[in-house]
Amino acid sequence: MAFTPASLTRLAGASGISLWHYSTADTIADVNTAGYFNAAANMLGLNDVIIAVTSTGGTPVVSHTYVNSNTGTAVDVVDGVAITNTDSD
Repeated sequence: MAFTPASLTRLAGASGISLWHYSTADTIADVNTAGYFNAAANMLGLNDVIIAVTSTGGTPVVSHTYVNSNTGTAVDVVDGVAITNTDSD
């Protein structure tokens, strides 16, 4: 699938770093692909943190990633880390 700009929301920012939320039906592998966020190159800065919520098959996966490089037209994010949780009740 493709990046959807309306699904990227800036949550906070200070000292040149922003925190973003992004939700999509794409897989985390798609989101981590170099160039996925190219359409947001003018918004995302180096080291900006993105909380990505991906949902394939109805089960959401929350991952933490950040912008590894941004040339002004090409954006790359690190593979990120899945945030796991347990709901034992």
